[in-house]
Amino acid sequence: MARQVNLQPGAYTDTREIARFIAHRVSPASAAHWHARISAAIGRLATNADQWPEADEAVAHGIDLRVMLNGKRPHVYRVLFTLDDQTVNVLRVRHAAQDQLTSDDI
Repeated sequence: MARQVNLQPGAYTDTREIARFIAHRVSPASAAHWHARISAAIGRLATNADQWPEADEAVAHGIDLRVMLNGKRPHVYRVLFTLDDQTVNVLRVRHAAQDQLTSDDI
């Protein structure tokens, strides 16, 4: 069953800031390539969200928070999301080296 995928404001901001960082540090072409890959991965959550495990932060926040890893070392990003019967809500997109989410991040 395909779910609707919603990018929440925090995740939208994350992807824009990460792409801006990559454009500045590497190149605009690399940023566009990264954005296309992460967008495609997020889109696939419509059909494969159930396969991803619970995020480390889930218990601390008391929600069914899941994590999809995307990329290859050292460029791995965590896509953090919740799901229900019909919807995947992508809350944040963070580099794997960043600290875990706090309640303020959600």
